[in-house]
Amino acid sequence: MRYDHPDAVRLTELVQQEYVERYGDPDMTPMDPDHFDPPQGIFLVAYSDDGEPLATGGWRARDASGEGFCDGDAEIKRMYVVPEARGHGIARRILAALEESAAAAGRRRMVLETGQRQPEALSLYTSCGYTPVPKFGLYRHEPLSVHLGRPLLTATIDVESCQARFQVRSQAFERDLTP
Repeated sequence: MRYDHPDAVRLTELVQQEYVERYGDPDMTPMDPDHFDPPQGIFLVAYSDDGEPLATGGWRARDASGEGFCDGDAEIKRMYVVPEARGHGIARRILAALEESAAAAGRRRMVLETGQRQPEALSLYTSCGYTPVPKFGLYRHEPLSVHLGRPLLTATIDVESCQARFQVRSQAFERDLTP
């Protein structure tokens, strides 16, 4: 799915509202829908059984830069689950799909920026093996910003097959993403 798909836009607006509630401002990181086009990225949306968009997550390729990225990085962006769907493992399954597709695309490390006022996000990422990394990106100088990363294992699938498998609707979401 593209980052500019109406369902992705709707969920992105909701996560931006949550940032405003927690930090006073939306995330100002420059984002372009093309950043998430395979093989340089992917953007996923999870749906309920009745077709309502519930969650998003994406990654985009990043390489060494003055912003602190390293060659082979895959930056996670816009991980979000609507409040009524939280606590059911959807974010964990999206994260696993993002990691798999990034590894398949040849990325070596997954990185992300979250904040101290997002304890549920910090809990998810640390429970999935993410550890502190040197700060990077637009918010690298912000005191509430937390930067985490995790090395990726080499994958043997291609990004398009991963995208097709994880960009699912309705009951297929549960069936295809259950380990």
